[in-house]
Amino acid sequence: MSNINWNFSGKVVVITGSAIGMGADAVARFRQAGATVYGIDIDEVRGSKVALDTDTTFIACDITNRTAVETTFDRIAAESGKLDVLINNAGGFWEQLTVEETSEGEWDKVIDLNLKGVFLCAQRAIPLLRLSSSGRIITIGSLAGQTTMYRSSPPYAAAKAGVMALSRNLAYELAADGITSNVIAPSAVLTDRILKVRGPEERAATQKTIPLGRYGEVEDIVHWMMFLASDESAYMTGQTITVNGGRFMI
Repeated sequence: MSNINWNFSGKVVVITGSAIGMGADAVARFRQAGATVYGIDIDEVRGSKVALDTDTTFIACDITNRTAVETTFDRIAAESGKLDVLINNAGGFWEQLTVEETSEGEWDKVIDLNLKGVFLCAQRAIPLLRLSSSGRIITIGSLAGQTTMYRSSPPYAAAKAGVMALSRNLAYELAADGITSNVIAPSAVLTDRILKVRGPEERAATQKTIPLGRYGEVEDIVHWMMFLASDESAYMTGQTITVNGGRFMI
């Protein structure tokens, strides 16, 4: 539990992948801190429930579809007139495959969700972020995009490496507008997806590789989202924050 009392009153925050896990927790915490929050997800049932439980707004949107993204941000612009924080949280993969086993369809699906979706949302958000006095783009990366030391998904690893490069481009291009862009690269966070794609034995083996001796919790990552969204992070941009319990040290 954090002892920091963040205040995001008057801020408009958009969080993709808001239906479960880190996204759902971020929706709740930013709302508790006073922000106007829009949750975006393709899962309309769970996304709507999160919004109802947190007094926030949910918009069903496939972030890999340009038309859907433009429609979503047009609505946010009409209702709020600006955007202060974009959190590109949506992502993931469904199977741990080798390069040989990965089909072209699997490659395209995972790349679209984890990289193209970030590009489309960031591109459409930029004009709204320029209307803020402290625009922030926060993107969830992964240790898989930084190094290879465990089984993952080849397109997921490639996409997360791409996300870090894209974030640096955004940081460079938008610095003159006072907009920052940073990446959080988690590893071994106990989300529903990890429980599905990795069995008990693999999870136990992974835990032994973490110097702090435990898996990360969702709130470990959301606390960093809140810091990077805050005024206190104003002089940080183009960076990747690695939050992994010491599993990979740079």
